[in-house]
Amino acid sequence: MPSTAPNARPTPDSVCPGARQPVERIVLTGFMGSGKSTVGRSLAQRLSWRFVDLDSLIEQRDGRAVSRIFAESGEAVFRAMETEALASSLQEPRLVVALGGGAIETLANRHALRGAAQTCTVLLTASFETLYDRCLQQIAAAAGSPLPVRPLLGDREAAAARLARRDANYRGTADIVMDTTGQQPEESVDALLTLLRSIL
Repeated sequence: MPSTAPNARPTPDSVCPGARQPVERIVLTGFMGSGKSTVGRSLAQRLSWRFVDLDSLIEQRDGRAVSRIFAESGEAVFRAMETEALASSLQEPRLVVALGGGAIETLANRHALRGAAQTCTVLLTASFETLYDRCLQQIAAAAGSPLPVRPLLGDREAAAARLARRDANYRGTADIVMDTTGQQPEESVDALLTLLRSIL
């Protein structure tokens, strides 16, 4: 089962049983607003590793914002780009990767994560109310700025249904599940590092 909280003496097998030491990649998954990019960027800095936001990588490769890819090419095209970007990222050492919220719905992505050697997959969770409110705050803060638009946020009920649909896939690929409700990002990083210390 995934680890859910820091242990007094975590062991490699109890934290990331499929990682096969030493861990070279940490992949953060979770719904919109779970803190993947914020926590991932800080975690990478503290480990002196490189950080990659998969959506940003796709934008760099394609030359379009995610919202434009969805609007102009459709979700299927975006998901294919996402799978390719994830596969290449899982070959790089000393890397923290933040996945987009929907990446886990693609079967090829789940297979890639489950089969990736020296990789630890971390699910960041929070209550739906927390996640949705964080998304709304990000949208408000992004007014007039280049921060990314969330094309799949939609209305509250649709977002809740989307989270419920994804939950089993999130948990099925996670080595660690960390609830960030009520936590500041650095608190989440501290707790995660406590779990990871034995395998890094």
